[in-house]
Amino acid sequence: MSDETEMNTGFEKPPYGWAALTALVVFVIYLATLAPTTAFWDTSEYIAAAKVLGIPHPPGNPLFIILAHAFGLLPIAESYAMRINLFAAVTSAASAGLWFLVAERWLRGIVPQRWARYGAAFAGVLVGATSWTVWNQSTVNEKVYTLSLLSIAIVMWLVVRWGDDEPGTHRDRWLVLIAYVLALTSTNHLMGVLALPALAVYVLWTDWRTVLRPWAIVTFYALLLAVTGEWIAMLQGGAVGGILLLTTAIVLGFALWKTPRDALVYLGLLAVIVGISLNYFWLPLRAAQYPPINEGEPVGLLSQALQDVLNRVQYGKPPLSERQATFSAQLANFWQYFSWQFARDWGRLGAAATGLFTALGLVGLWELWRRDRRAGLAALALLATLSIGLVFYMNFKYGFSQYPGEPSLPREVRERDYFFVGSFAVYGAFVALGFGALMRKIVEFLSDRGTPVSRWAAASPILALAFIPLLGNRITASRAHETTPRDFAHDILQSVEPYGILITAGDNDTFPLWYAQEVEGIRRDVTLANLSLMNTRWHLRQLRRRVTPPFDPARAAALWKPRPAESGVPLTDSTASANAFSGWQQPTEPVFDLSEAELDSLPEAMRVPDQGGVAFDSLRISFGQDVLMLQDLATIFLIRDNLGKRPVFFSWSDGGYPDQTLGLSPYLVSQGFVRKLMPKPVVANDSIVLNPSLGYLDLPRTEKLLWDVYHWRSAARPRPRGWVDQPSGSILQLYSVVYGGASKSFAAAGQKSLAARADSVSNAVTRNLERGGPL
Repeated sequence: MSDETEMNTGFEKPPYGWAALTALVVFVIYLATLAPTTAFWDTSEYIAAAKVLGIPHPPGNPLFIILAHAFGLLPIAESYAMRINLFAAVTSAASAGLWFLVAERWLRGIVPQRWARYGAAFAGVLVGATSWTVWNQSTVNEKVYTLSLLSIAIVMWLVVRWGDDEPGTHRDRWLVLIAYVLALTSTNHLMGVLALPALAVYVLWTDWRTVLRPWAIVTFYALLLAVTGEWIAMLQGGAVGGILLLTTAIVLGFALWKTPRDALVYLGLLAVIVGISLNYFWLPLRAAQYPPINEGEPVGLLSQALQDVLNRVQYGKPPLSERQATFSAQLANFWQYFSWQFARDWGRLGAAATGLFTALGLVGLWELWRRDRRAGLAALALLATLSIGLVFYMNFKYGFSQYPGEPSLPREVRERDYFFVGSFAVYGAFVALGFGALMRKIVEFLSDRGTPVSRWAAASPILALAFIPLLGNRITASRAHETTPRDFAHDILQSVEPYGILITAGDNDTFPLWYAQEVEGIRRDVTLANLSLMNTRWHLRQLRRRVTPPFDPARAAALWKPRPAESGVPLTDSTASANAFSGWQQPTEPVFDLSEAELDSLPEAMRVPDQGGVAFDSLRISFGQDVLMLQDLATIFLIRDNLGKRPVFFSWSDGGYPDQTLGLSPYLVSQGFVRKLMPKPVVANDSIVLNPSLGYLDLPRTEKLLWDVYHWRSAARPRPRGWVDQPSGSILQLYSVVYGGASKSFAAAGQKSLAARADSVSNAVTRNLERGGPL
């Protein structure tokens, strides 16, 4: 059969071998730029949760946790973090292989020459795979979205195969499989479900009567209830529950009345139930075992805690009718992220690349619409869902770097481009169609010259444009050689005395520490109390419930090893010599004296008492605001319940919280990245000096930490484009602040060489931060 004939049938055997080769090429790119360890934001949380089979932040992502945990058991890399990063690379590369199959199938009506069609499909998929956000997310497991990319690609390929199949039971089974994949991927993240509109277009265009068949009604009605979680309302009663219960009875009754012996009725229902079961069985069962990471603590089948986790109640999003930014600004923010995709490293030249690939993708969509209306409408529905639809649904505030001249705008705490990673990956398939359309135009222009093969060969050089994103994103999309997040976690944990309590602020100064403790076993004796999470009851309960592991001197910095010359100062004595050895006994009592019930009864907020403070022996807390939040009350109880028992530290990433909110400045002594709370006002001496930016500073201990413990070379190393992710730069800036501040005290103490060395580290980090940011 000739290529000209094959292209019209839709029954040509799919080129699975070429798809596998495409996936392999993409994987090699990701492997060459893979992160060697963890990263900031949610990376550390997910890697640690995978390691301990824990539950990360809502919605819990059980599918990811189970698959990543299994993948992490494979002996394919020495570092556990690298194994999970490889999981992201593998799933993303596999989705690229599937997009090759989809693009090749859609190209059959545009490019009749088989090898040219394969070339166009590969070129477009390469563009999508090396677009900035897709590439950046595929080299470190920052989120669960590469698994969602794979789910969307699987569904779209199954949809295309369903459309090419002959009518009958065999074709119907494709839809049952699709329903199962959609239910299953919803237990990873709802992003995977966004292929539904494209599926609906294919089904309604191909054979609209399919949706009226009893098995299809049961299957997709069950899928709708499962994905939205509304099936629980049937068990709760009320008007909505009653309506759903009646509707469900009608749907099942109709199916059993019309086709009681149709196996697809039962198979479809079973597929959805099995697919969604991870959310409603695995999550509460695993939560009840209290793993080290158990966010939201969704214990109990159908419990309110489980529903809150699945419904993301913790984030407090307003209704869609209340826009957090104007919709036009939200669309502009999407365009900002889209403009990063094709040559972010090239500055203004990147705009030309954006224009080129935007045009190619739109031309490809138009050509597909002209030649295959069903596929064209499905592709348009998919793109609209993953872009405009998602912009409307996510309802973000103004982008972190959007409209820089208007600092008063309410902004997201970080860039949110990763939420649109699906649209950037899918757009590569449309670029493939654009390449095919452009090649066809060239061939038609050369219609009276040479042979058909030579004409397609003459058109093929334009495919070299596909390498622009590879070259234009290779610097900033790569995560190779970046170890700062892991190094920071090590550095700050090793700053804390054995069995200390470290109070941190948010994600980037906490999640890497979870990773260091749970995956690498670094300083597990340190108790981490997160200010943000201490506004939740479950974090307070978990802090109280935590059994403190024994201090392991073999994994600790030399500063803390039990040798009298290198031991720490106990909390109970702020004047003792830095060489005093306290013996550090392992605590057996919880960090809170309050019971779990008493912690649960603490108010969300309370007005400050008239006296404006509270005293515990010689330590007085002076409130700097009229209202105390739950996190403030929890911090106060942590201090009260651990005076003389465990040392309490505040991370410098807390900023001025202990000073401004609790008035603790006279009691805090800086030692590197942390500030130790003393039981009585600090008095300067030979070791403790007053620093203009760091307050009281334990100079000998800070010197040891800065030069013998910390990974300052990792923070200060030159980066060609600086620190690209501005929002997480505040953590990197700690190196600049602490080393720069310490340099002043070194100079005042006559240690000129140390002062110059510390100042050079501070300046190197600052240069990285100044060069970084949106390009």
